[in-house]
Amino acid sequence: MKNKLVSADDAVALIQDGDTLCLSGFVGTGTPEDLIAALEKRFVETGSPRDLTLVFAAAPGDGDTRGANRLARKGLLKRVIGGHWALVPRIAEMAVANDIEAYNFPMGTITQLFRDIAAHRGGILTKVGLGTFADPRYQGGKLNDVTTEDLVEVMTIDGEEWLYYRTFPINVAFLRGTTADPRGNTTLEREALTLDNLAIGMATKNSNGLVIVQTERVAEDKSLNPRLVKIPRILVDCVVVADPANHHQTYGTVYNPAFTAEVRAQLDDLEPLPMTERKIIARRCAFELPMGGVVNLGIGMPEGISAVANEEKVLDFITLTAEPGVIGGFPQSGADFGCSVNMDALLDQNTQFDFYDGGGLDLASLGLAQADADGNVNVSKFGPRIAGAGGFINISQNARKLVFGGTFTVGGLKVDIVDGKVRILQEGKHRKFISEVEQITFNGRLAAEAEKPVYYVTERCVFRLRQNGLELTEVAPGIDIERDILAHMDFKPIIKAPREMDPIIFLDQPMQLSDLLLKRELNERISYDPTRNTAFLNLEGYQIRARDEVDRIEEVVEDLFHSVGIRFAMVVNYDGVYVDPLVMDYHANMVARLENEFYTSCTRYSTGAFLRLKLGDALEKRKVAPHLFESDKQARRALSGYLKELEETIDERGGANVLTYARRTRSD
Repeated sequence: MKNKLVSADDAVALIQDGDTLCLSGFVGTGTPEDLIAALEKRFVETGSPRDLTLVFAAAPGDGDTRGANRLARKGLLKRVIGGHWALVPRIAEMAVANDIEAYNFPMGTITQLFRDIAAHRGGILTKVGLGTFADPRYQGGKLNDVTTEDLVEVMTIDGEEWLYYRTFPINVAFLRGTTADPRGNTTLEREALTLDNLAIGMATKNSNGLVIVQTERVAEDKSLNPRLVKIPRILVDCVVVADPANHHQTYGTVYNPAFTAEVRAQLDDLEPLPMTERKIIARRCAFELPMGGVVNLGIGMPEGISAVANEEKVLDFITLTAEPGVIGGFPQSGADFGCSVNMDALLDQNTQFDFYDGGGLDLASLGLAQADADGNVNVSKFGPRIAGAGGFINISQNARKLVFGGTFTVGGLKVDIVDGKVRILQEGKHRKFISEVEQITFNGRLAAEAEKPVYYVTERCVFRLRQNGLELTEVAPGIDIERDILAHMDFKPIIKAPREMDPIIFLDQPMQLSDLLLKRELNERISYDPTRNTAFLNLEGYQIRARDEVDRIEEVVEDLFHSVGIRFAMVVNYDGVYVDPLVMDYHANMVARLENEFYTSCTRYSTGAFLRLKLGDALEKRKVAPHLFESDKQARRALSGYLKELEETIDERGGANVLTYARRTRSD
């Protein structure tokens, strides 16, 4: 077809009873509202199509009447497979009433399943969901009694357990773009996210299905830049030009050019969060931010962490990401959640979850709705209310470090911060730390066995996951453990010697977070082996942009020297380190001072040839032997050889051991 332009009514008229319909959209971003409205209109007027299976990854809805909520009509839907349900409450009510079959699977797994459907593979094999309600040994993702078919199974391969999510054909896809030509080529230049448009379109076309694209405008045939075309014409059957009222960029914003990187947003003028329990939690969670690391912030309470990071000027030291594909920048909240301003890159949603599932996140901070003594967390189901897991399972299961954030109780909680102390004015009606969570969205036992660092942060205290349960590790100033904590829990946590939460968190002034994090992180990056008198400094991924960052490195090495009391051998990991050219000489002078004053020897390694070249030249100019190697093994082998040579030299001088020699030569 050379002209695929049709009306919305004509496009949805092609949908048949029993079809499987897949929707794009993340909240209101990229949600094909005009097509969904046309389908609702057809059903209301004609009673057809009937018994559709609806599939979506994120909940394409506003929590009220828009998006997929329009399709919550008895008879229209027979089955729903979704990742996030909180914003489609009308459909969730149908699931609770047993009016439809309903499944909730990890959102990232659904997005990846689209590619397997496109490639005619049998399913996706993954560990995501093991030990959660998606595991068939629990509920298998089923949400009610009328849902009986198993769509996921446990498989054991080479002694390891996996979950196998089966594929299914998609008959109709509703996608959304910005500009289309009459033949169906579609660009997404004014869309805040690209989502899974390509994967869904390909899955539907290879299922011999119908692909309908809602677009903002039409361009002349063959006039589009092919590099901007994200949905090619070979996948598209119909193009519908939307009513502008049904094609806003998000449910919260008609259009913001910063969401599409047309302009960079000014962040200095943003108002800081008010000093409430929400900010207290965000501030404490921000203490765990890994400098130079990659971070995901969940919806709800963790959204405040980006505001704190911006206020404290640490955004340049971390990379914030969001599950629909955003890399870097300042993630948005509320109805704009999922979008970001000043981002570095934008990936398709399924690709982002490939990165997440593979362990790409250094830290994830997610919401805390319910937790139990084993550290299990529930954010997906509360009595009759179905929230859905969204990307929570993918992210929490695979991030290297986890921080759950939420108030200690909920439902009327009133808190005041006075003179740096927390006062509970009114306790919440509902406890969050209960004997057993209603549904396991995060399995604490499996995380503890894997020794994953997991924290549970509230406005009044912090817990840490241990092998035998939750340990109370920090208490806010002004909080009484018995009165304000234990009296409002269904179980008693491990209590050893909890310390006070950092007082700076509770003062209405900047925390100087960058100084705290950079210094703390470097302290955690250095270690010492007394048996070999050898220190190891892991600078992997560290960003050295300014002189004060160089000074911090020198400070932690000097602190170690004073605690040890003797010179020591040093191994430094420079892998992935960035040194700003403007501070390279300053950094090299610091390295030379450390070598002359504190080390018996030093070996360094980095896979980056450019860094080895620049740092090597800078050190040689200062008459410091670079000892730069490509790998840890090469560096340690060289160090072992040096130490052996040193021991032999010392033996020849009268049998003195290395430590004695080091003490004797300390002033040299």
